[in-house]
Amino acid sequence: MWVERLFQDLCGHVMAMTDLPAGAPAGFMDREIRSGEGWSERLGDVLATCRVFVPLFSPRYFASEMCGKEWYAFEQRAIHHRARSNQPAEAIVPALWVPVPPSQLPGSAERLQFNHRDFGERYVSDGLYGLIKLRLFAEEYERAVYELAKRIVSVADSVRIDTGRPVDYRLAPSAFGSPSSGVGAPRPMQITIAAPTRHDLPEGRNSDHYGDHPQDWNPYYPTSARPLAYVAEELVRSLNYQAVITSFDEDRHDGKAPPSTPEILLVDRWALRDEDHCRRLAAFDAENRPWVTMVVPWSRDDHQSRAAETELTEKLEAVMPVKMGQGRALCRAAAKGVPTMEAFGQLLPQVVEVAAQQYLRHAKAYPPGSGGGSGERTRLTGPMGNTSYIPDPHDPATEAEDL
Repeated sequence: MWVERLFQDLCGHVMAMTDLPAGAPAGFMDREIRSGEGWSERLGDVLATCRVFVPLFSPRYFASEMCGKEWYAFEQRAIHHRARSNQPAEAIVPALWVPVPPSQLPGSAERLQFNHRDFGERYVSDGLYGLIKLRLFAEEYERAVYELAKRIVSVADSVRIDTGRPVDYRLAPSAFGSPSSGVGAPRPMQITIAAPTRHDLPEGRNSDHYGDHPQDWNPYYPTSARPLAYVAEELVRSLNYQAVITSFDEDRHDGKAPPSTPEILLVDRWALRDEDHCRRLAAFDAENRPWVTMVVPWSRDDHQSRAAETELTEKLEAVMPVKMGQGRALCRAAAKGVPTMEAFGQLLPQVVEVAAQQYLRHAKAYPPGSGGGSGERTRLTGPMGNTSYIPDPHDPATEAEDL
């Protein structure tokens, strides 16, 4: 009931502040029964087209896997928009339904640059739920909702994120991490780039895809305006991981050491034209590190890559036979070549999850320090269209809103 009132109040303000025709929907709220026929398809369509995403922050919201999936679906559009345009595209406008301690915020929420105090001190201390429940705070509620609506309209006018494809919720990950990991600080994930720079390219190779550092490699140019390492970093962060980008040239792998973090290795097949790269990649492959998952971005729109594909694929299979055949079918598919930026974005979350699972399987576990007789059992600790969208009023702490 209370979320429904908030949604209607916001829609009223948005209609008054815009030129939307009378009767047109100002927003969409996820109020349907989740098991209802067509619910997933309807929600997927809305998240693929809405211009602003309005999550209602509360502890229960961040504990909801489905809410994390909704956040992830919207955030992918922003990431791919930034990749194509190299322009900012932040269209998430959070609202405090119930105040949430910083320690309970996942990385996706913690990174938002948003000053809630613009909506009033009472809003910060009590949230919209506290303001809407108590008549004493009616004025503060009206102010907070009005300011929130102004922010939604401003973002909708200034940020134009491309329409995306509807997400299949059966396969989508959560932006808040896996259910078993709990809500909290992002987990570590390393992204390593094995690629030439424009200064050491094979003879005749087009330099448009390269920069001064391996991290500048952009295999999907000109479709993508950003280096792949930074697009991958955003995709990894959208899964509640803390990504660290390194170069294979700089990274010193110790084959005998236990893993310190899961890792994604992005390999440019053109690097195999260099004998030193071949030697070091072969030595790395021989170490058989299953917590390192290899992805080979390879654009067939690049005529040079298309012409050399057979030769360089055979060379990679000879240099890195373990990685080429390791893991699940999706990992082997990632190693055989990812042809487009869209395919890369769809595949990477699954590859990240495999790397994380393999890391937990092989990483060393540390027993807690022995103390006095507390009586507690010993545990092992591991090393690791519309203008917007709102959640279900039947469970207001676990939903979000599209306006």
